[in-house]
Amino acid sequence: MSLIQKAIDYAAVLHGNQVRKGSNIPYISHPFGVGMILMEAGCQAEWVAAGILHDTLEDTEATEEALLERFGPEVTRIVVGCTEPDKSLSWEERKQYKLDYLKKAPLDIKTVACADKLHNMGSTLAAYEREGEKVWERFNRGRKQQEWYYKAVADSLGHEGSFPLLDVLKQKIEAMFGQRESGDRSL
Repeated sequence: MSLIQKAIDYAAVLHGNQVRKGSNIPYISHPFGVGMILMEAGCQAEWVAAGILHDTLEDTEATEEALLERFGPEVTRIVVGCTEPDKSLSWEERKQYKLDYLKKAPLDIKTVACADKLHNMGSTLAAYEREGEKVWERFNRGRKQQEWYYKAVADSLGHEGSFPLLDVLKQKIEAMFGQRESGDRSL
């Protein structure tokens, strides 16, 4: 069985009964979407598998040890790099940690994190087109904080140079929120 097929099967079981925020869409559509973005971008199998598994440590009972045993050190390292720290921290603390980390993260982690944000932004944009401003009610933080975060993520991901998926993410962010003045990272 290929590495990607193993990741699909494992993620499907782990995310089995979860749904996307504010919808009845099975959650697994998000990790699969992230994997498809990475595959379409021509990424290697380990990056695609990590994209499919990127939320397993954060949102399921999966452990780092189980990932290491099933998928090896490269996939596990990428998934760990895409996982938010302690969920007991505030939203702002978790997001700031991620922003700081992504500035110096290796390209494989940046690429998978970018594909994650790209899929989320695409889903949010589609929901916004259907629901308008009501879409922000499904988030713990509203439009202003989401705009700050996505624009700051793009800045962090591009801290050491751009890459193709980042350009696509920036286009989606602009489509959702419009342009902003350079350097505005405040909440």
